[in-house]
Amino acid sequence: MRKTGSSRSSWKSSAIPGAIVLLAVLALQVAGFAPLTRIGQLVFDAYIRAEPRSFEMAPVRVVDIDEESLRRYGQWPWPRSDVAELAQRLGDAGAAVIALDIVFSEPDRTSPPTIAKSLVRGGDRQAAATLSRLPDSDALLAETFGRLPVVTGFFLTNDPFRRQALPKAGFAVSGTAPGSAVPSYRNAVLPLPGLQQAATGSGSVTFAGDADGIVRKVPLLLRQRGQLLPALSLEALRVAQGAGAIVVKTSDGSGNLGGGRAEHDVVSVKVGSFEVPTTESGALWMHYTEPQPQRVVPAWKILSGAVPKERMAELFGGHIVFVGAGAVGLRDLVSTPLQDRELGVMLHAQAAEQMILGRFLVRPDWAAGLERALVLALGAVLLLLLPGLGAIRGAALGAFFAAGSVGGSWYAFTEHRFLLDPTYPVLAVLAVYLTGTALSFYREEQRRRYIHGAFDRYLSPELVKRIAADPDRLELGGEEREMTVLFCDIRNFSAISERLKPQQIIRLLISFLTPMCDILLRRQATIDKFMGDAILAFWNAPLDDPRQYEHAARAALEMVAGLQQLNRDMPGRPDEPWPGELRIGIGLNAGPCCVGNMGSAQRLAYSLIGDTVNLASRIEGLTKFYGVDIAIGSALHRQLPGFACVPLDRVRVLGRAQPEEIHALLGDEQLAGSAEFRRFLDGHGKMIAAYRALDLEIAAQWLDETEQAAKNFGLGKVHALYRERVAKLGLEPPPADWDGVFAATEK
Repeated sequence: MRKTGSSRSSWKSSAIPGAIVLLAVLALQVAGFAPLTRIGQLVFDAYIRAEPRSFEMAPVRVVDIDEESLRRYGQWPWPRSDVAELAQRLGDAGAAVIALDIVFSEPDRTSPPTIAKSLVRGGDRQAAATLSRLPDSDALLAETFGRLPVVTGFFLTNDPFRRQALPKAGFAVSGTAPGSAVPSYRNAVLPLPGLQQAATGSGSVTFAGDADGIVRKVPLLLRQRGQLLPALSLEALRVAQGAGAIVVKTSDGSGNLGGGRAEHDVVSVKVGSFEVPTTESGALWMHYTEPQPQRVVPAWKILSGAVPKERMAELFGGHIVFVGAGAVGLRDLVSTPLQDRELGVMLHAQAAEQMILGRFLVRPDWAAGLERALVLALGAVLLLLLPGLGAIRGAALGAFFAAGSVGGSWYAFTEHRFLLDPTYPVLAVLAVYLTGTALSFYREEQRRRYIHGAFDRYLSPELVKRIAADPDRLELGGEEREMTVLFCDIRNFSAISERLKPQQIIRLLISFLTPMCDILLRRQATIDKFMGDAILAFWNAPLDDPRQYEHAARAALEMVAGLQQLNRDMPGRPDEPWPGELRIGIGLNAGPCCVGNMGSAQRLAYSLIGDTVNLASRIEGLTKFYGVDIAIGSALHRQLPGFACVPLDRVRVLGRAQPEEIHALLGDEQLAGSAEFRRFLDGHGKMIAAYRALDLEIAAQWLDETEQAAKNFGLGKVHALYRERVAKLGLEPPPADWDGVFAATEK
């Protein structure tokens, strides 16, 4: 693989594809290709898991309405009087702000006036009059909010616009107004007007994770119909400081070059004395801590007075207190890089901690430019050196470049809290290396490749004989023949597979497929392929079979009988994972098909295609709908005059405009000649004829008369379907152009 003076053209043939691949990686990087962006996010997740933020005491607490709180004070929602008492106790303890990760959007059902209305409707006017004179719980809570520094929460949704959220404080923008990157919503779920008016602040409790559902960034700014709105954590920090407007700096108002992004991207948010660097959408990159019990105080301890006043002042005095629900059934759960199921209120609390402590993860404005420069630089260097280095030394150089990219990214994270994505530089190195070595290997090996003959392909013995006699048959192509096609599938195999281990599934399939294939081969079938638990077989190719229709019908009947025997013999064997009683559906059809060697120039397979094949597959799918083991198409039915066949329906299968008359194959000539079957077939046929003629009364009579016989012949579900159709047509007559054809909606 070394480049020599005489191999300039070979070097060019490697360099040009390598350069194309390198430019393709750069194009994906510029376009922000989602799967690779996802890999970069996972890299950042790994960094956070490897080095989470060290917990430092900050004036932030979480009050959790946990399971014990519900056990002591009743199910949620609590009476607003209890919520008011909780808030009052936090206020008495000196909380700088009480931020509620709860939206009180509905009136209190336990409020005395509300209960009084219910009593009036029940006729107890005296009790209602007594209750109506008691104070309203929502008014009591609003009065409490008015005395305390409370921040209420609201949800933002994309439901059709109904209500507009308004901030308690204004926004001042340094630079151009923030652009469309700020998340925008159409609707808001707000607290009750009295509560909202009484509160000092109001903030959004809405989180939107990345495409994989993980919340890596907490939005500090959101938008509804052009109106900027603060997040709960940002608003709590504003109220705690008694600050006025929130200052939003955008890229053209901060001296920031923007890293090639739109000039009106958000750069930072300033509230009071705290300035917070953000993403272009106004979000805060979260550097999560491990779970910290000292951050949380259960609500019941506060309400019950279990925490002494001195300790209350120590815990909550001068603190931002977030109140949320952590009890099972109430949990607002989100996924983070550290926790699969984290309480949403914890994200508000951790965001406030980061803003107060100044512990930020930052993706600098120059990060994208640096990453693109590394893609070009590392890829180009490897592209130039690889032909002279060879595969092993080239791999060592590529590994060095990749390790350097990852190591540099990790160093930037640990030392400076910068988020630099090594994904694309590593991908560029890998793509250039693989392209170069693959092309070099191809040039070295092309003279030693040998022509693989027909015998490395799976062929039936008869087909092998014909190909040995005429090698031209290995060419792509086929011939049209009149054929019979069989599809067989195990019912509910997906559900069965869920209960078995992979090795057990394999043993089950072997136990099932082996006797089924023995039957097919005895009846001169060609087994085309296995598709998991399904079998595709056909007759009349590659050799002529003048009895193809009979062979196909008898094979299908024997397969059903063989499975019944397996269901009797296999259960209970310690070495066989036979899951109770298996059922199969078999679809048969006859007609013209194209059969021959198909595939690509590299790989051939002897198979068949055509509408006959597709229809056979659809017929097999319908066996489950009609509850029969074997269903056949009209062309095959015409070729089986002596077999016990019963008409099922006229069906327009999915993907096919022409309707098809399908029949159930119940047995051979012996069953067809029995008096009981002939009587049933006659009555069943008259029922279907009456149904298609919309003579519903006659159809219902024949359904009643043949019901037991239908069950005896395994057609109980078919008759139930017709009984349902007759009843429906009696209630809702069909349109004038009704043709009695059932349109199947599934394959």
